[in-house]
Amino acid sequence: MPEVSIEKRGDSVGEHERVAKFYDDVYYKGAEAGASPSTHLKKLSTRLGVSSGWSVLDVACGAGDWLAVAAAKGATVSGIDISERAVSICRQRMPDGEFRTGPAEGLPFPDCTYDLVTCLGSLEHFLDQPAALAEMVRVMKPNGKVVILVPNAGFLTYRLGLYKGTQQQAIRETIRPLSEWQQMLNASGLTVKERWKDLHVLDKRWIIRAPWTLIPFRLLQVLALTVWPLHWQYQVYHLCERISEGGNDVQDSDTKRS
Repeated sequence: MPEVSIEKRGDSVGEHERVAKFYDDVYYKGAEAGASPSTHLKKLSTRLGVSSGWSVLDVACGAGDWLAVAAAKGATVSGIDISERAVSICRQRMPDGEFRTGPAEGLPFPDCTYDLVTCLGSLEHFLDQPAALAEMVRVMKPNGKVVILVPNAGFLTYRLGLYKGTQQQAIRETIRPLSEWQQMLNASGLTVKERWKDLHVLDKRWIIRAPWTLIPFRLLQVLALTVWPLHWQYQVYHLCERISEGGNDVQDSDTKRS
């Protein structure tokens, strides 16, 4: 299936300024430090084994929900986002963290610095995705890991025309098949060691919220995602390492964990 791409052309600096304005004035308008972190983020930290002594960088960190979980586990956290509004919230929440404002295509961090680099639900919105991935590889330690969460063009609801994309389509959103995401990751020097479902919708706060008329649909979606195979999922996690002589060794987690 061809990717969906919604964007306006222009020079790189002008494009990034336009993107930053969208996130400051629209996407993060009225945003503030949230309540307790979502259960799925706590489960993610456990799955990845985040612990004291780890250095974690989140690319497109938003308001810092994921990094707050990593920090609570004892990790040293850093984040970057194109939205100054989002970064200011991170600095308030985690005064000991290192936070920068800017695009993912040019990370202002040294080479070989981080045990774990994450980019959760954001790569599809970047203007130059290969460049951003190359930067993530550059700043990860030689034995570090990269975790990418991206949308899947094989998402059954999307293929049936019942889902059109996120609010961020207004600025840019690319939806690729899992095979194309894997090719891009491999081309960036990463091998995909494991993939698994994103089941963040298994949260009462996601299901029971306005508009109330959509609650039955959300409940149905939750039930469907728990049983659908990986290639029908909306978003899929990719756990990556640097490519070694052994090559790519993808292990899908449909039947192991979700």
